[in-house]
Amino acid sequence: MGKQRIILIVEDDEGLRKLWRTALAFAGFEVMEAGDGIHALRVLDAYLPDLVVLDIGLPKLDGISVQQEIAAQAVTRHVPVVIVTGSTDELGHLDVPCILRKPVSIEGLIQTIRKCLPAGAPGVYA
Repeated sequence: MGKQRIILIVEDDEGLRKLWRTALAFAGFEVMEAGDGIHALRVLDAYLPDLVVLDIGLPKLDGISVQQEIAAQAVTRHVPVVIVTGSTDELGHLDVPCILRKPVSIEGLIQTIRKCLPAGAPGVYA
């Protein structure tokens, strides 16, 4: 088996973040976390995750700004971003492979992450 895929969860709701972290770890992923947009960019600078689960409504720096920064940097622009939002606003203008609307089921989150991870890269495909 290859290395575990690293998923960065960026969500300001600590309870939801912990739930997702536990579920993703159980599904075989390595999980990193950030509770706001500034912390997310710091984690991205220090580590290169295989995918980012990104809430739009974040403190300090909103998720759209974080997504734009990910897309603007050569080292991170290949990292897929799954946008998670409770908003009903149209988000088609964002260059992201997947958008999830809250509430998000654990099964839906895991399926979406697996669908959005780059094909052919090493990792866990349970």
